Amino acid sequence: MSRLQTLAVLAAVAVVACSPSPQRRAPLVYPTAPTVEVVDDYHGTPMADPYRWLEDPDSPETRAWVEAQIRVTDQYLASIPGRERIRQRLTELWNYERYGVPFTAGGRYFYSRNDGLQPQSVLYVAEALDAEPRVLLDPNRLSEDGTVALVFTEVSPDGRWLAYGTSAAGSDWQEWKVRDVASGQDIADHLRWIKFSEARWTRDSGGFYYARYEEPSQGNEMEELNQGNKVYLHRLGTTQAGDELVYQRPDHPDWFLEPTTSEDGRYLILTVAQGSANENMVFYRDLEAGGEVVELIAAFDASYTFLTSDGPLLYFLTDQAAPRGRIVAIDTGSPDRGSWQEIVPEQGQILEAASVVHDTIIARYLKDARAEVALFALDGAARGGLELPGLGSVSGFEGRRDDRETFYAYSSFTNPTTIYHLDLATGASTVFRKPEVGFDPADFVVEQAFYESKDGTRVPIFVTHLKDLLRDGRNPTILYGYGGFKASMTPRFSVPDLVWMEMGGVYAQACLRGGGEYGQEWHDAGRLKNKQNVFDDFIAAAEWLVAEGYTSPTKLSISGASNGGLLVGAVVNQRPDLFAAAVPAVGVMDMLRFHKFTIGWAWVSDYGSPDDPEMFPVLRAYSPLHNLVAGTHYPATMIITADHDDRVVPAHSFKYVAALQTAQGGPAPVLIRIETRAGHGGGKPVTKQIEEAADRIAFLTRELGMEGW
Repeated sequence: MSRLQTLAVLAAVAVVACSPSPQRRAPLVYPTAPTVEVVDDYHGTPMADPYRWLEDPDSPETRAWVEAQIRVTDQYLASIPGRERIRQRLTELWNYERYGVPFTAGGRYFYSRNDGLQPQSVLYVAEALDAEPRVLLDPNRLSEDGTVALVFTEVSPDGRWLAYGTSAAGSDWQEWKVRDVASGQDIADHLRWIKFSEARWTRDSGGFYYARYEEPSQGNEMEELNQGNKVYLHRLGTTQAGDELVYQRPDHPDWFLEPTTSEDGRYLILTVAQGSANENMVFYRDLEAGGEVVELIAAFDASYTFLTSDGPLLYFLTDQAAPRGRIVAIDTGSPDRGSWQEIVPEQGQILEAASVVHDTIIARYLKDARAEVALFALDGAARGGLELPGLGSVSGFEGRRDDRETFYAYSSFTNPTTIYHLDLATGASTVFRKPEVGFDPADFVVEQAFYESKDGTRVPIFVTHLKDLLRDGRNPTILYGYGGFKASMTPRFSVPDLVWMEMGGVYAQACLRGGGEYGQEWHDAGRLKNKQNVFDDFIAAAEWLVAEGYTSPTKLSISGASNGGLLVGAVVNQRPDLFAAAVPAVGVMDMLRFHKFTIGWAWVSDYGSPDDPEMFPVLRAYSPLHNLVAGTHYPATMIITADHDDRVVPAHSFKYVAALQTAQGGPAPVLIRIETRAGHGGGKPVTKQIEEAADRIAFLTRELGMEGW
């Protein structure tokens, strides 16, 4: 390692063959990334891993290399004249009042609000809907730089207690505390080592159920595998060490155990998932009768989401025998499948989510990735629908069986999130809070179209731009995609995308296979051995944008984050000629070692495992890190990652950029933007969001040749 240390610390540089241009005054030089002799055997196939040393984010060698990469990227970005103007416009548009969806408990109303440029939104409470709210919790006071975020809240049924979780520097690790709502003061309760869980209160509001992991070994908190979570009951006024262990499965460390409680307090429901798979089992304990945990649904054959209970009946949203989703009721006294009651049958649209408020089932559907809402009685009788403002997305609809009201949010590409109040007794829906943003939605066009993928599959795509745009093939364009984990890419409002369109750019969002836009069948068509379909869909979307005259390969960029970063990396390898620029963010780039860090093992449900001899060649065939070819002219690339990302660890991006900088045979730059004190994206302060967006857009203006920027 002495040679490696010397090379890294000296940060020797290699000149990249990068011919000067009017905008680029001098060739970029990149830090040399030393290589090491590491070869792994995968089922008889040797695979070199020359940048294995970059998997240690805290070693002196990695830190020196990271600092050198940051200097190169900073130098490049500082040379773009329009970067500051872009940042100013982003700041101007971002500075608007916005609200979260309100919810009620114990007669009180709770909601988040950001006055515009606050790093984190503030949680408020009001004694009545029209009463003056007061600050209940301001996370901006928890750190000087705004990097401690409020990531979850759960108010007790009586409205007296707030259980809340915070995350520091974007980490998935959470610390939990409990606050007295009346006084606004925390009590002594303090819980740690929690990820991917929420608190579920007992009926008496005296405690809550939650899931946690064992404390990781010191120094490995950001990389160590997270397996074997356990369900506990925490009683108010006690220490975490005294929490009651409710359920664990040491024989299945890859099970996620997610506890929830029925509204009447009778049942503890355990949703049991295997990794990130959508299929899950359901166990329960009758808290009134006592006894052991009962395995109600003991096979991973479909997805089951608990909605509510009515005596012995448990209501679930499921895709069992219904790929587009349905709602069933299961009698705990007669749980065999032949006795299940179908409440809401499968429809033509995708049943994405549901809740029960005022004894009304509020069903959220997707029709070609656009939101629709239908209402049903608990016996399944139709109660009409909810008229939405247009082509967009909805969320919210929380509440209890005896609540008369609920709230929801609506947004679209050109409509900032508006909060609505829904009176379920009268059916009246009224605006509760509507933001004022400094632009005119009438200046833009939002279109939905469909194109054919390589195998003839019909794929939806949204295209948004200024009204007066000419389809002359010269428009700078961002094509965004994800394509995985049954996540649906629906319309959403984004200040950076709005600024991009104001500058004359086209924003396109493709609804690729692997997502949930058309249910489980659409998801299955883009995972495991079908993953190449996702890349084919994205490539076909790019070709369609060119064929329709929106853009051309010299003006086209692609973008995606996390699984979408994998998408971008794979597609750049397969069609480097089709794009001028690429921005993969926090991407899964090493498909042979993704399962060895933090929660990566859980993604085997979508990707398969390289330890499986049948899946290894599939993963090897598209892994972004392992399919770079030296001398290829790759598009201009800016990789984005964060030093505290403990979901997709930064080693993915570090190893990928080292390999891509070495392989690049053309003049286009290969950069990495490394955010400090940030994670996978959640809880990122507004200031950091603006800075990142300004850098990303500035990069595209340079590389797509946008004159005047």
